[in-house]
Amino acid sequence: MTKAARYTPGAGCDLLTGAGGENIRTRSTALLREHGIERERVPVEATEVARFVVPFLFGLGLAEAVPAATLEALSDPEDGDGDGISGRLARVTDGRPGRFGRKSDFATLADFNAGAFFLEMGPTNLLHSGPESVNGQLLPAGVDPAEDPEVGEETLGLVADYVRFLAPLDRRLPDEKAALDEVSRGESLFRTTGCASCHVPVLETGDHPVEALANKAVAFYSDLLLHDLGPQASGVCGPDAAPWEYRTGILMGVGLRQLFLHNGEASSLEEAILSGTEERPKELERPSRACLRWIDTTSSGSFKLSDRKDRPEGILPLRGGYRGLVIPIRGWRSGARPHLTCVALPQPPRFHQSTGRLSCLKASSSTQ
Repeated sequence: MTKAARYTPGAGCDLLTGAGGENIRTRSTALLREHGIERERVPVEATEVARFVVPFLFGLGLAEAVPAATLEALSDPEDGDGDGISGRLARVTDGRPGRFGRKSDFATLADFNAGAFFLEMGPTNLLHSGPESVNGQLLPAGVDPAEDPEVGEETLGLVADYVRFLAPLDRRLPDEKAALDEVSRGESLFRTTGCASCHVPVLETGDHPVEALANKAVAFYSDLLLHDLGPQASGVCGPDAAPWEYRTGILMGVGLRQLFLHNGEASSLEEAILSGTEERPKELERPSRACLRWIDTTSSGSFKLSDRKDRPEGILPLRGGYRGLVIPIRGWRSGARPHLTCVALPQPPRFHQSTGRLSCLKASSSTQ
């Protein structure tokens, strides 16, 4: 996706709401095309334009359940301990801690999803009621026949629950002892070189009304804080983030990616590590094979169904009568992405061997 904003030192960030907002939509509906509207353009007021790749959503319900006090304790905006790391906890406009989005510009999954609906795709909802426009110009009459809000409260709730209960990814460890020893050496290097100062290996959730999210340890490899990546990484600003500040990337799942960094400009893990960001450990001149091998194990995308038999938290109550079971499937081809769907029980999930997919079932109907 493409974003644009205007940043002025001292004045801060302008998300160009009057010119249509920070997200530059590059596709349009058939009705809009009939009126000659193909896409939005970068506003002339913008001082920064940046491209962002879509983040993984695995385990974000657990990220939402990490207490703000935990993140505040990790925050060290003035580098008081002298380790060269100065992460800080972002705040959204109403003061709540931001933890979602590359710029930590959303406090909750509900906010995150509602923003994605409106800012990226266009449909209005309870949190983003419009008016709908193209580069700040109201839509021509007749091109938007749907009643507002186009995404209702129930739909927002279902999508939020779906994202909230997507399971975190397990590690994929090699079977051979020599390879396992190499991975162990890589993990030790990851910690001793200082990478774990930002990519904190484990965060713990606090008390939560949903047992599946309460008091769990999850290996995000992120502190969920904003960090200064330096002028070479400068992009758009956020509500509480300068153009050069980004939330620490979650490494869980990174081995499944083909493009790396927030903008996808790195085509390998090694290239991403050597990108020259301000807070990269200076002693990390070139990552070893062991370190790269270990990072790759932080993502498997694969649980065996048998792994879930003694884990009741895998079955969760959702809105609208669903009970969700979210399972990444073992055995998909090398380089492929896991395909996750919800499964409405009590009907058994239907696994399709040819595609590696689970059906999403409710009552007597079945949809993929």
